[in-house]
Formats: sequence, structure tokens, C-alpha cells
Amino acid sequence: MALAPPTFAAPEQYLESGFLLRSYRPGDGAQVAEAVNSSYAHLKTFMPWATPEQPVELSEQLCRLFRARWLLAEDFTIGIWQPDGSRLLGGCGYHLREGGLDLRNAEIGMWIRADAAGRGLGTAVLRALLRWGFTEWPWLRLSWRCSSANLASRRTAEKGGLQREGVLRSHMIDPGGDRRDTFCYAALRDEWLREDEQRQRRQ
Repeated sequence: MALAPPTFAAPEQYLESGFLLRSYRPGDGAQVAEAVNSSYAHLKTFMPWATPEQPVELSEQLCRLFRARWLLAEDFTIGIWQPDGSRLLGGCGYHLREGGLDLRNAEIGMWIRADAAGRGLGTAVLRALLRWGFTEWPWLRLSWRCSSANLASRRTAEKGGLQREGVLRSHMIDPGGDRRDTFCYAALRDEWLREDEQRQRRQ
């Protein structure tokens, strides 16, 4: 049976002065492994997928899987790169965890490598994902979830312009095996665009 033609072609990249957002590609595996392995101690508390010695071969397989799912419009995992593309600074994405693409909702996820954290990069990337997502992508709602214990993630969400919608109590199990609350944030396209227009006028 023939496959139906794709109905959505995702934008490939978004460039700002301090970083480049783009889809992972075949050949990115070594950069991913280096970033994850050098940041394991920083990531392990809140990122259950982080391992102390992720092989380059596994990282390359993941990059190819991410690219395939991107082209099929199944999920959109994004690398955060230096502007010239020479170094991976972290990862993010628009994830279809609330339903299919036709619902026009996505959940933003993010991690920043250890030696780039604490400098405002996460907040800048979140703002870029909101701007990009509400102008070049079809999203009507973008959400963000994090552990109640992840103060850095909570601050990023609030500084980035998301509204806190609630707390899911005893919602997940963290990598240490303890149950934890989940903080839920979101932005709606029409509201965000109106607020962004007001911000532009004040500048």
C-alpha cells in the first residue's frame, strides 16, 4: 500500500546571534556523545536518559532516528548548536506528547550541557522556540513540564514567558526512584503574539 504524501514539512533551522537550532542529522553522533558524556553529572538528576558513557554508535543511531521522525512529522527533536555549527550546546524539541500533529500542541523539552549552563542560554533558547514555534510552525499551544525540584527549569519557564498552569502531585518517579511533583507551564499562540507585539512596541 502506498504511503500518503506528507502534509507538513518542518522548518529546518533557526539562527540567533548566540546559537543555532536545527534538526539532528546523520553524522552528528560524535558531537552528541561528547556533550552528553561530559555533562553526565549535571544531567543525571533530572534526565533519566543520560548515561555515564553513551557510545558514539548509539548517539549516531539516535540522530538518525530523530531525523527520520522529523521527516515523517512524528516528533521534532532539535540540537542547540554554536552559530557556526561546530559544537553542540544542548538539545530541545517540539514533542507530540499531547496528541497528533493535527491537534497543533507540542511540549518543549530542553537540556543544556554542563559548561554552558547557568548563563541564560536556556531562557534565550526557550524564547526562540516560542517565537519560532508560533510564527513558522503550526503550534497553537506550547507546554513545558519539569520536576518541582528542578529550580533551574522552573526559572527558565517563568523567565521565558510561560504561564504556570498547575502542579501534578506525586506524578512521576525521578531517576533516584522517588516520586515527585510535576510543574506544568504553557503559552498560547494568540496570547503570546499579542504580548510579543507589545514588547516590540516598548523597545
